Amino acid sequence: MHVVVCVKQIPDPAEPGQLDPGTKTLRRTGKLILDESDSYGVEMALQLVTAAGGGDVSLVSMAPNNETSGLRTALAMGAADAILVSDPALQGSDALGTAKVLAKAIERKGPDLVLTATESTDGYTGTVPSQLAELLGLPSVTFAKSVEVVDGALRINRQTESGFDEVTCPLPAVVSVTAGVVEPRYPSFKGIMAAKAKPVDELTVADLGLDAGEVGWAGAGQEITDIAAAEAREAGEVIEDDGEAHLKVVSFLENLKVI
Repeated sequence: MHVVVCVKQIPDPAEPGQLDPGTKTLRRTGKLILDESDSYGVEMALQLVTAAGGGDVSLVSMAPNNETSGLRTALAMGAADAILVSDPALQGSDALGTAKVLAKAIERKGPDLVLTATESTDGYTGTVPSQLAELLGLPSVTFAKSVEVVDGALRINRQTESGFDEVTCPLPAVVSVTAGVVEPRYPSFKGIMAAKAKPVDELTVADLGLDAGEVGWAGAGQEITDIAAAEAREAGEVIEDDGEAHLKVVSFLENLKVI
């Protein structure tokens, strides 16, 4: 079984001051780390390959400056190889532009299954998985909380607001997994050392057969017009119990239309 996992390398969320006021986007000039949400997809892929009795897990990523730090983390977990698309023309790409790039890279692998996170922690659009499936012409299942392959088909529990749906789907397909679908393993020292020698195929937009006008600022169908800091949380109202506190609580809940 061959599984491709889309992984994103992002600026470390613990480091402040990464917003570029000129472009209104995150600065991505330094070391990038593996998006934690993607570690679940990597682990799920590794477990599926093991359950299938063999195969490989490949990674596909898009990042500036030929950055591979986050990819090496995923390779240290057990993935076999990776494709990194890195090109100055990609700066400013929106979700659809990103999906176009990832789809072209995935086509080079011809996998049995494509796994993604539900959304990245630095973008939160949540649209790339479905766009990928459309571009690849594959079935799409989102918000998977469990994934298994039974008799050559996928059996998935899909998270919903009221529980989960039981979904079956033919292979190949694109599946986005939720955080907590599995517990990601920590890379071992042996895995970290082995990751240094695993192949990472570095490609440009032209290598994928895409036109520069389809991606980056030129191809983006959206524009960031403003950015603002989140408002500070205000202190809540303190109600002293003078024997009538319950009436104040009821009134408060009524104003919120909770009751």
